[in-house]
Amino acid sequence: MLYYLHQILDINLLHYISVRAGIAFFISFVLTLWLIPKYIAWAASRKANQPINKFVTAHENKQNVPTMGGAVFVFATVISSLLTARIDNFYIIGGLITLIGFAAVGLKDDLGKVLSGDNLQGLSARGKMAWLIEVATIVSAILVFVANFPTTFYLPFIKTPLFDMGYFAIPFWILVIIATSNAVNLTDGLDGLATVPTIIALGTLGIIVYFTGHALFAKYLLLPNIKGVGEMTIMAAALAGGLLGFLWYNCYPAEIFMGDTGSLSIGAFLGYMAILGKSEILLILIGIIFVIETVSVILQVGSYKLRNKRVFLMAPIHHHFEMKKWAENKIIVRFWMIAFIANILALITLKIR
Repeated sequence: MLYYLHQILDINLLHYISVRAGIAFFISFVLTLWLIPKYIAWAASRKANQPINKFVTAHENKQNVPTMGGAVFVFATVISSLLTARIDNFYIIGGLITLIGFAAVGLKDDLGKVLSGDNLQGLSARGKMAWLIEVATIVSAILVFVANFPTTFYLPFIKTPLFDMGYFAIPFWILVIIATSNAVNLTDGLDGLATVPTIIALGTLGIIVYFTGHALFAKYLLLPNIKGVGEMTIMAAALAGGLLGFLWYNCYPAEIFMGDTGSLSIGAFLGYMAILGKSEILLILIGIIFVIETVSVILQVGSYKLRNKRVFLMAPIHHHFEMKKWAENKIIVRFWMIAFIANILALITLKIR
């Protein structure tokens, strides 16, 4: 809406992506801060609490904490984006489908867990994956067939594409979106653990996408210049604002959890942003905490099946440190620090080409 006000009323300030991104951030932040207490009160009255994994005894005091808070910051992000971004931009449309679609699947899964009172209930693994793949396929198809997004494949430190993936880009992008979504979902096990690394990653990816969409910056940094993708910086800022507002209540000790509604949607959005910034491989560094958490689960399951031995006391790895009697807050903050350092390194790679 603000972009069209610029055209109608000739307000040049609203033409700039950076200005609209800042406004989007604050709209989403304030809206989330305002809505979360109302949601907490409603969820408490409905007993929409997070079912707790019985194997993690340290979390027994969290059994009355409301869940599905991700619906609030997703809603705030959507409203903020509609108010500030160009809604005729195919990349914005794809971002909205990604966020809303994955949130809807997560919400259905969360409702099953809450209604049954069992964290192992909800959607079946196959059913959940089928829905996620369907949404990711729609988004990937929009990029190829509607937005005419380039299907070239890039690696960090190399200024030219390695090859053109053609239609094979669709399954590759589906894999990126699904993998990132599930990685964030695995990480969301402690108060604010997934929230801050996501905010940091959104900052990095927002910068990369802005540079990619800006002809002068792209030329200077030897990045691919893709017209229109810079608009996604606004949506990234909106989601970061919503997450920061959510963190006010989600930081230790948490008053609300995001649930799969939040973790699946923000993970998918990170994957989508990495695709638009031609940073699918760099996402490994940008989302290093999510990668570590996922690898810890793979190693644990693989080792137990092959050797009947565990690598960690418990997986994902944040539970391993809990079992070693680390204070929850110490685990969280140290993981935040790792995420911050990794994203600084990721931004440095932009100039090394």
